[in-house]
Amino acid sequence: MASAPRDDIVIIKKYANRRLYNTESSAYITLEHLAEMVRQKREFKVVDAKTGEDITRSVLTQIIMEEEARGTNMLPVNFLRQLIGMYGDSMQSMVPQFLEDSLSAFQRNQSQFRDAMAGAFSAGPFAELARRNMELFTAPPPVRPTRAEPQPEEATRREIADLKAELAAMKEKLDKLGG
Repeated sequence: MASAPRDDIVIIKKYANRRLYNTESSAYITLEHLAEMVRQKREFKVVDAKTGEDITRSVLTQIIMEEEARGTNMLPVNFLRQLIGMYGDSMQSMVPQFLEDSLSAFQRNQSQFRDAMAGAFSAGPFAELARRNMELFTAPPPVRPTRAEPQPEEATRREIADLKAELAAMKEKLDKLGG
């Protein structure tokens, strides 16, 4: 979506030696500085110093790659595979707007979601489910049964069915919160 140029957008020049120059502060900066500007919701545009070409998208992608390489994994492998699979697909043109709208909706509901989750884990209908989930996460992995071992008993099957029902109820409540 193209928009008119704004005066409050900081121009960052990227030179052939890969250095980034902030024209507002008249100083060289790093990708970490740009990441901080994003977190502060400060608008900027990165241009190739020689050609004037807008390279903001590739620099932002580079910041994401560095964050991921540092172990701040936010993008699941399956999501990345799906995203790559969309390139060249007939629906490709719809993906950017869908992703942008989805993240915007998530950000709008973020505080409401945090409050709901905090309440769910401290008291209310999800407290017991949260406690059980924490036990599952901290428990040692189960031993895989051999062929000679019996199948789970009926009580265990019922407990699994109950947990599935509780998860479905929690998903329904979260869907309602998300609008």
